[in-house]
Amino acid sequence: MNTLLTLTAFFLIGASIASAQNKDKEVRIGVLGLFHAKQIVVSPVAGESLRCKTGGESWAVRGPMAVELNGSMLGVASADNVPGKILSCDDGAGRSAKFVVNVPGKISRRYSGKLEITPGARELRVIVIMGLEIAVASIVAAESPPHAPLEALKAQAVATRSFLLAGKGQHQGFDFCDTTHCQFLREPPATKTAPSQAAVETSGLVLSYKSEVLAAMYSRSCGGRTHALSDLGIPVRGYPYFAVTCNYCQRHPEKWVTKIDAADATSLAPTESARLQLVRKLGWKAIPGNSYSSRTENGDVILEGVGVGHGIGLCQRGGADMARQGASFQQILEHYYPNTEVKQY
Repeated sequence: MNTLLTLTAFFLIGASIASAQNKDKEVRIGVLGLFHAKQIVVSPVAGESLRCKTGGESWAVRGPMAVELNGSMLGVASADNVPGKILSCDDGAGRSAKFVVNVPGKISRRYSGKLEITPGARELRVIVIMGLEIAVASIVAAESPPHAPLEALKAQAVATRSFLLAGKGQHQGFDFCDTTHCQFLREPPATKTAPSQAAVETSGLVLSYKSEVLAAMYSRSCGGRTHALSDLGIPVRGYPYFAVTCNYCQRHPEKWVTKIDAADATSLAPTESARLQLVRKLGWKAIPGNSYSSRTENGDVILEGVGVGHGIGLCQRGGADMARQGASFQQILEHYYPNTEVKQY
């Protein structure tokens, strides 16, 4: 779910969620990496301050500012065209700013945070350093099923916050990316929307297992029963993820059928690593989930499965249905993450 913002709502979201924070936490999120951009354009949101610096120079950004990859350096269309190795931007006082990052001809997205751009080997690396609760609200808005009830969104918010606090180290140079490798992240949701409310009303709450914050995993639909880590050949180093029944997905399984050639099928195995290896080669729709059967037909292998995603932890479709039936976010989390507790971090 990608919430479009009015400018007024966009101005308010930072203050609304920041006021609910009980700890000053930030996360470094690599954004727009899927576009492999060699040029981006950075603009301040109208009425907002944006100040950038690189190569020992600092300047106020008044309008669109182009940043290009120039070998091992950045080419920045600032007042003095100052080259540099790192461009950093904030409100001029070291605090979050409101700005737009545009990959010309591809995508434009608003952010609330501090911006950092560095040259990579073949593309620009764009990082937004944002407050934890703004990141939580943004991810809840992007990850959750359409029209999910508030209690389901609150369960998602707790799982998301737990992942952001305990799951760092996914990338070199930043904590997380904005894709399914980590968690979807889009623009911050408007204030008073359900994703924003879910973040505010669960502010500071995390999932804990044996007194440690859990980097909570979740997926779109589980096919009727979630997986333990051992089911998928994933080593257990903390929480084992107990397999639980999902009543909604048993009644309404998300079914899929795909076809792969026999040569690729030799790599099939009942592990998440085997699935990931194949989908990176064939595309994510080749094997959408881990619960499937196979048969040979005219030299090809037909896969018939249920559930989308790895099927570990919270089932988003199942959690939404539990909320529709009157379950609280705590009850949803207790069901999909047995033997954990919800606590303030």
